[in-house]
Amino acid sequence: QVQLVESGGGSVQPGGSLRLSCAASGSIFGIFPMGWYRQRPGKQRELVAAITSNHLYYADAVKGRFTMSRDDAQSIVYLQMNSLKPEDTAVYYCNKVTTVPPPVGEPAPPYSYWGQGTQVTVSS
Repeated sequence: QVQLVESGGGSVQPGGSLRLSCAASGSIFGIFPMGWYRQRPGKQRELVAAITSNHLYYADAVKGRFTMSRDDAQSIVYLQMNSLKPEDTAVYYCNKVTTVPPPVGEPAPPYSYWGQGTQVTVSS
């Protein structure tokens, strides 16, 4: 049974910060690398950050501003988002990553299961 529960989104002004969390079920966490995806209005869902056992990967659009981390004991992944921009407005999701190196910046695969996501809105 796959479970992905994202939280931590909200509305912030440009330049602000948010920390997203995702609790993942054991059928994914610890088996696959994990990624944070986002779907901006009118756009395809895309992979923006990924973590393997020993590497972090970031899309160019978020590099230097976003930091992904994981808590293996609690099966949680995090996304610290700093210096947020209006173009970061999106629904953010976590899910597995099945390609290494992770195709950051590319459209998300059509996985059969997604969580509800968490909305991030950056606006003045």
